[in-house]
Amino acid sequence: MKILSVDTKPFDNQKPGTGGLRKQTSVFLAPNFLENFIQSAINARTADGQMLNTWVVGGDGRYPGMQFLPKIIKILVANGVQKVLVVGRDFVAPTPAISHIIRKYKADGGFILSASHNPAGINGDFGVKVEMDNGGQATESFTNALYEQTKVISSYKTLDIGDVDALELPNVEYVNPIKDYADLLESMFDFDAIRKWFADGHTFRFDAMNASTGAAAHEIFVNRLGARPEWILRAAPKDDFGGVHPEPNPTYAHEIYDFMMRGGADFGCACDGDGDRNMILGNGFYVKPSDSLAILAKYHKLVPYFQSGLRGVARSAPTSSAVDAVAKKMGLDVYQTPTGWKFFASLLDAGRINLCGEESFGQGADYIREKDGIFAILFWLNILAKTGKTVEEIVREMWDENGRFFYCQYSYEGVDKSAADDMIRRVSNANLDGRKYGDVTILRKEVFEYTDPVTGEFVTNQGIQILTDNGVRVFCRLSGTGTVGATVRFYVERFESDKSKFDVPVTEYLQDVFQFVDAVFEFSKNFGDIRPSAIN
Repeated sequence: MKILSVDTKPFDNQKPGTGGLRKQTSVFLAPNFLENFIQSAINARTADGQMLNTWVVGGDGRYPGMQFLPKIIKILVANGVQKVLVVGRDFVAPTPAISHIIRKYKADGGFILSASHNPAGINGDFGVKVEMDNGGQATESFTNALYEQTKVISSYKTLDIGDVDALELPNVEYVNPIKDYADLLESMFDFDAIRKWFADGHTFRFDAMNASTGAAAHEIFVNRLGARPEWILRAAPKDDFGGVHPEPNPTYAHEIYDFMMRGGADFGCACDGDGDRNMILGNGFYVKPSDSLAILAKYHKLVPYFQSGLRGVARSAPTSSAVDAVAKKMGLDVYQTPTGWKFFASLLDAGRINLCGEESFGQGADYIREKDGIFAILFWLNILAKTGKTVEEIVREMWDENGRFFYCQYSYEGVDKSAADDMIRRVSNANLDGRKYGDVTILRKEVFEYTDPVTGEFVTNQGIQILTDNGVRVFCRLSGTGTVGATVRFYVERFESDKSKFDVPVTEYLQDVFQFVDAVFEFSKNFGDIRPSAIN
């Protein structure tokens, strides 16, 4: 095979965000755009002389992943990679399953072709995540090194063969992610108890949202646990996700949310495009992601994998403090990190934590280095099966024991980026400590910074946190997963111990808090009277 060196020029928009490089699909289709990024990632990994012997390539099934696969294989082999493990003959797998493949086969890393919860198709988004040899997202230092490579790249290597031939190279191996992934999860949870829960007549719905989790859900919930096949909704993956915005929250997964709010089943759930996020629903009851993490921590001893206990837990800074209250009662350390699963990875690697979660519908543990939607769903099924309680009973008991942390996320997608940057810059630089807004006084405003307690890596400008004299906590950040304009997210939280107020609707309870937020950030003044894209 002849190795070719193809001349190219840098692109000025290849800086990875929270979960890799995400752009509109049309941007990735530009000549050399994908090739530049893949070669830059390889250059960054081999800059210290490291050989890449085995590399994993997987994807969530979105267009044009299958079209890009042979291009990536040719670049990898031309750069000396000895074995390329392709995840699935149909090239569709959830991100957590791909993380497991990297770890199981002791690969040097991998590429995941996914834009996670973003819409797919020619008018949607595409992305590439670079995974490290621990099966987790690239570290901040590596991401910075990769970005520097994208700014100076002048050529990329490839093979002088056709795309069809590339897919059949002798050093390309296809692995079955579904069996490996299902086997892993079955080894962690009490499948006998969950099987009995189904056999006792409990009803269930899982919405795969036309994305990557359909096959895994069918194998796990139907074949191994006895759920009815018709309970797995929108299971067949489509390269445009059928036009669905595959984000499992009440706004975008409103079909299953509405079904469950009408009492459609005992337990309902959904996963996002690449299967690392989840939404948990009871009969007429919605579980906030932050409460879900706290529930998993509280009931961890019911799960065989956690029989030896929790070593510690971690949450992203915007996530509510519900898990802190539960962990405190158990005498556990709680770490607060920036948003992005990569910030949990070093804590997991060092054994300081073995359960973690973030505000964006994600929980996970130390068996892989990505969040995992089906893991969280099985955790809940395990709890339901062992306690005999309903979803609502489980959450309300936690509120009774610890108080309720009223919490809501307001997302504004596609707003003017320069205006969003100006807002963050203005509030970051303002001296707000002691300032009054009506009856509310700001006790402290801080720009969130983080020093990794394991690696010593330091990051700043990870969001703005505000604490008030009436027990309110506000966190604001610009999301790193949007592809058009800017996505502004506000997270508001207030603790309530009065049980008579626990049933007040969240948006009603926090209405005055959001008025305070608007006054501090002058959001409506700068952006007009726009409605949130999603309220979770």
